[in-house]
Amino acid sequence: MGIKDQFQDKARDLAEKAQDAVRGGKDEASERAAQGREQSQDSLDDAQREAEDRFNRDYDA
Repeated sequence: MGIKDQFQDKARDLAEKAQDAVRGGKDEASERAAQGREQSQDSLDDAQREAEDRFNRDYDA
């Protein structure tokens, strides 16, 4: 195997590693975004429940 082949193999390996890193970063970003949406939805649900409770207490009083 010549030097040119070795450099091409090394370049191919590095390109694959870079693509794997990009895919991993995208997966992590997607997961974090999903968690953020879930937390936002939980916060909205809590706020809705609290508003309904206050509304009901006002009418019970």
